[in-house]
Amino acid sequence: MNITIISVGKLKEKYLKLGIDEYSKRLSRYTKLNLVEVPDEKAPENLSKAEEQIVKNKEGEGILKHVKEGTYVIALDLKGKMLSSEELADKLQSLGITGNSNIAFIIGGSLGLSEEVLKRADYKLCFSPMTFPHQLMKLILLEQIYRGFRIIKGEPYHK
Repeated sequence: MNITIISVGKLKEKYLKLGIDEYSKRLSRYTKLNLVEVPDEKAPENLSKAEEQIVKNKEGEGILKHVKEGTYVIALDLKGKMLSSEELADKLQSLGITGNSNIAFIIGGSLGLSEEVLKRADYKLCFSPMTFPHQLMKLILLEQIYRGFRIIKGEPYHK
């Protein structure tokens, strides 16, 4: 299975980089992992709705450039479906069984994802109704994917 995580913004925080590196290393036993960072657009606090759309559309274009043909796309979206860790493991396993070996998870920027990205998504996943910094979300996502593979393999980790 090949998993790509496409996220908006450059990771700057050392503590997050260390966590992401750790889970990337752990995941290498189970999947080929590709982390892609798309530049974020400047988004000051006082943007109009139209300006927000322009920012999301530009970021969306950058995201979609990295989505290969035939890839199963899972967009992280507040309106998506919430899954338990076991349900995410089941989802990953069923994708593999049905021949979807290329999966891309997409994490938007501070304003969320463009309509074009959401339309391209095969599945929308919500981790929580709470808002998280998108850089932290990458670490949380990697941990849950790792947990999912451990569950699939029946290995100890998940409690």
